[in-house]
Amino acid sequence: MKKTINKFACVALSTLMLAGCAKDADKAETTTQAPTTAAAVETTAEQTEEPTEEETTTEPAPEEVINYDAGLETISNYVSPEAMAEADKWSFCDDTALAAVMKKAEAGEDITIAVIGGSITQGTISSGSTDSEVGFKTCYADLFFKWWTEMFPDVKVTTINAGIGATGSYLAVNRVKADVLDYNPDLVLVEFAVNDAGIPSSRTTYENLLRNIMASDSQPAVLCLFMGQTNGSTDQEKELIIASNYKLPMVSYINAITYMMNNNIYTAEQLSGDTVHPSAMGHAIIGELLYKYLNNAYSNREIYGEYEGFSLEDSIPVTKDKYSNGAILDSDDITPSDMGTFVEANKFYNFPNDWTTDSEDADSYIEFKSEFKNLGILFLRTTNGKSGQFEVVIDGEVVSTLNADFSGGWGNYAEATEVFAGDESAEHTVVIRKADDSTGNLFTVLGLLVSE
Repeated sequence: MKKTINKFACVALSTLMLAGCAKDADKAETTTQAPTTAAAVETTAEQTEEPTEEETTTEPAPEEVINYDAGLETISNYVSPEAMAEADKWSFCDDTALAAVMKKAEAGEDITIAVIGGSITQGTISSGSTDSEVGFKTCYADLFFKWWTEMFPDVKVTTINAGIGATGSYLAVNRVKADVLDYNPDLVLVEFAVNDAGIPSSRTTYENLLRNIMASDSQPAVLCLFMGQTNGSTDQEKELIIASNYKLPMVSYINAITYMMNNNIYTAEQLSGDTVHPSAMGHAIIGELLYKYLNNAYSNREIYGEYEGFSLEDSIPVTKDKYSNGAILDSDDITPSDMGTFVEANKFYNFPNDWTTDSEDADSYIEFKSEFKNLGILFLRTTNGKSGQFEVVIDGEVVSTLNADFSGGWGNYAEATEVFAGDESAEHTVVIRKADDSTGNLFTVLGLLVSE
C-alpha cells in the first residue's frame, strides 16, 4: 500500500522553543511551523440571529448501537466511558457520509482523508507535566490518519494535513480550495474552535467553510472537532449550532477534558503546558476520542443508506452565504497595477509569493485592480520591531489600517483581516500605503483574500 501525505507538520512546543516530531520518512514530509496564539481578526459583524440547538435539529439519524471498541484498539487508555459520553453526546448526528467513506475503502477503492485547522491540527505539542509517562509524542492528526491506514491496510490512503498555526476559519474559507479541495478528499476533519474563539464573525466564516467543503466536487464527508483551551476558552457553542444545522458528526475534546478536570482525573498541567496546545497526553486523548468515534461509526456502517451528497441550493444556512469561491491571490496569481515601493519576495514559508517593502519613503505603497465582492488582506506580522502600520484604501476611501508590528510577540505569523464586504462583485482599485504615523517601514502583503 502506498501512503502519501501532501501537507503535514508535527510540532512540539516547550516555552517558545519548537522541535519537530519524529516521523517515518516514508510516511510524511515534516515541516516546522510557528504555534498559534491569535486567530485572524475580522471587521465585519454577524448578520443573522443565532437559532437554538433545538431549532436546528430535524429527523433523528438511524438508531445506532454504541460500540466504541468495534474497530481498532487505541494506543492509549485515558478516556473513560463517562468522558467519551461527554465528547459524543449529540444523538442527531448523521454518520451516513462518514460511513460511505468506510464502505468505499472496504470495497478496495482509494480514499483521501484531510484535516484543516490551526496549530493544534498542524501538530503543535506543548510540554505537559506527565508527558514522560505517556511514552510517545504523536500529533492527533497523525493518530487520525493512522486509524484509516491501519483499518484499511490494502487500500491507498492519501492523507492531507492543512493545519497552519495562528489561522482561523476566515483564512480557511479562502484557502480551503487550494489546500484541501483540489485534492478531491473523501473526508475532511475541521478544527477551529480555539482560534475562532472571541471573533464575532466566526459563525459566518465557519459555516461558509463547512458549506464550501460539503458542496465541493468530491462531496466529502465532514467531521467537526471541537477543541478548547484548558482555561475553558472555545468557540464550540457557535460551531455546535452550525454543525447541528447539518447534523454533522461532532467530537468534543473540550467537553471531555472539562469532565476530566472537574472530576480530578487529570489536571490542566497534564493536559497542556501553555493552556492552548495539548500536551502529548492531550493529543493522545484527542486521538483516542477520534478512534472511538470512528470505531462506532464503522460498527454501524451498514445501517446507513447511500450518501446522496450535499446541495447548497437545497440547504438553509444559519448565517449569510457569503464566502463562495474564496481564494488567495499572491504574486503568482495577480500583477499589481502599480508596484510602487514594493518588490516580489519570499518572506514566509506558508505563503511564499508575496510583495514586500522596506522603503523609508513616506509615500510607500502598492496598488491592485481586482474584481471581488469581499476582500481581506493577508499580511505578515513580525517581532523584529521594523514593521509598520499601513492603510488599505479602496476606490479612494481608507477602510482599514493594518498593524504589522508584533514586537515582543511569540513569533512571526500571517494575519488575515477582512477589509471590505460588498453586495455584489465589482472591480475595485486597492491601494496599500504607509500610514502617516507608521512606526516602521517594513510591510509584507502575503496575498489578497477574495470571494464572491
